[in-house]
Amino acid sequence: MRIVLSSKYYPPHIGGVEVTLKRLAEGLVAAGNDVRVIVANNEARYSEELINGVEVIRLPRVFERASTPVARSYGQVLAYEARSADIMQFHFPYPWGEFDWLGQLASKTTPFVVYYHSDIVRQKKMLVLYRPFMEKLLRRSQLIVTESPEMIAHSPYLSAHASKCRQVNPGLPVEEIAHNLKAPLRAAQLRQQYAADGRPIVLFVGRLVYYKGIEVLAYAIKKIDAHFVIIGRGSERSVLEDLQKFGDVEKRIHFIDYADQEELIAWLHVADVLTLPSIESSEAFGLVQIEAHAAGTPVVSSRLNTGVVHANLDGVTGLTFPPRNGDALVGALNALLSDDELRRRLGKQARERALTEFTVEQMVEKVSCVHREAIARHEGRSFQCCQGHASVSAQADMQVDRENVDGI
Repeated sequence: MRIVLSSKYYPPHIGGVEVTLKRLAEGLVAAGNDVRVIVANNEARYSEELINGVEVIRLPRVFERASTPVARSYGQVLAYEARSADIMQFHFPYPWGEFDWLGQLASKTTPFVVYYHSDIVRQKKMLVLYRPFMEKLLRRSQLIVTESPEMIAHSPYLSAHASKCRQVNPGLPVEEIAHNLKAPLRAAQLRQQYAADGRPIVLFVGRLVYYKGIEVLAYAIKKIDAHFVIIGRGSERSVLEDLQKFGDVEKRIHFIDYADQEELIAWLHVADVLTLPSIESSEAFGLVQIEAHAAGTPVVSSRLNTGVVHANLDGVTGLTFPPRNGDALVGALNALLSDDELRRRLGKQARERALTEFTVEQMVEKVSCVHREAIARHEGRSFQCCQGHASVSAQADMQVDRENVDGI
């Protein structure tokens, strides 16, 4: 099958969407597909390269605004690729790419799927202008992929399209994390270096930005007698640095700007608990939770109406608490840190779930099934999706879809 994937950027650009896109693209190639990725470049030049079997085209970036790169000729390139594609897939949100695609006739005649990573939350002014085009994109698409049932249930933009949403767990290199041969030795070294006094280690991994709940984390650090290792950079770091003025916190808080994959895996193994105290729905899933689970480390995360609670099941793979509630975060962390048996049980269950439900292979298999269903809908055929969804009367659905498209 010839598959074209569209998104803002592709690695080495850093980001959760980019990482998922790369794993999916390479997994689809490994499954025998021809895969081409169309993205913006980090600079104003065109490039084309073959990366692990994936054809990656990076179009010249003219400028970037509100985390959205504007790339030259994006729509025209997509329309050209659509001529030979069996299916197109758009990794949402990328307003410029989607807007440019909708301006092409191919968006009405080519089957395509939207991989809906998250709602647009912070850029409210842009959303006012973009929402009509977003609705058009969702309406024209054959199917929509989401990573959690919560996104379908709570997103204000997906409710009208719930019948064509398909939930697919993201895939991660969970085997590599769980069975890493170097991790135990390095983890022992890290514990000796950072927690030789016997205190437990609480780990935070992620960008230090507005939606991560850094102030809630800071509150917990002052209240809990543990070492807190912070891996990441961002504008909110000063909130945590200010804590060094309080008592012995300076000895218990450790900043690490960056950890490569091997070092991160070691930290996931050495940590007693990982925490994700995010406060906004911009945190659509929190992939680091699954990485921690693969290492057998339970998670304490906020109970957002997003995929965060699908990734970390309360009482099964960790504990959850109400967003913005510092005392509740303290209580949940202390509950795990003070109960070795509970921590081991949740960690074991978390590892088993990660190794079963969050592999790259399962993601590729389910996305491939979505692609086949989308093509069937486009051609007016019925299709029984392998994910356990009810069989689709594609002919009836297509009649509705065609009426929507024709009315635009």
